[in-house]
Amino acid sequence: MDQTVSQPKTVFCTLIDKNDRSKYVCFTQKRAGGLSIGLSNGEDVWKADLSEESLSQLKKRLLLKSTEDYALKLKGACRSGRAFVSLQEDGAVLHLDSEPADLNVSLSKLAALEGRTELKELLFKMADILTQLDAAGPVQSPGKSPQKKSMGFEPRKQTSGPTVTVRKRLPGDSIINPGTRRKRAATGVDFDDGDDA
Repeated sequence: MDQTVSQPKTVFCTLIDKNDRSKYVCFTQKRAGGLSIGLSNGEDVWKADLSEESLSQLKKRLLLKSTEDYALKLKGACRSGRAFVSLQEDGAVLHLDSEPADLNVSLSKLAALEGRTELKELLFKMADILTQLDAAGPVQSPGKSPQKKSMGFEPRKQTSGPTVTVRKRLPGDSIINPGTRRKRAATGVDFDDGDDA
């Protein structure tokens, strides 16, 4: 029925808390029956699972069309610096600064073993995505071929025909008309000996 459930899409972003400038990795993953939102500072992991019902309410409030739109809105808030985190003893609250308080996400802190497992999975997902990007090769602009790019200002190479030798320009030779020498401006002759006084 829904193809995105069989192929979960993960969204990653870095969140720099606007209050204390601490760094977090924020990640979302579409799962069967909802969306999983996670947050980690590299040591601890906080996570929340949103059901389809709570996601549909959020989408109505934010006027979004899909779950991916919500994940991208969260990513945009992290990138722009509007998002921030309030840490609590057993959890954290992810705030989207310009949004009303009822759109904040409460995350539960995972136990140490569960958190390490989640970080391990997160690390390998990131590595897989980077490997896929490397395999795809460099991204090129549409309409530009790699041949045009490499031919920039390089001299053309002749494959057949006579080769032209270039004569080295000597000092004083004209650049415009290489066969002639530059004419020096006349300095004049001093006919006055100075004894005619």
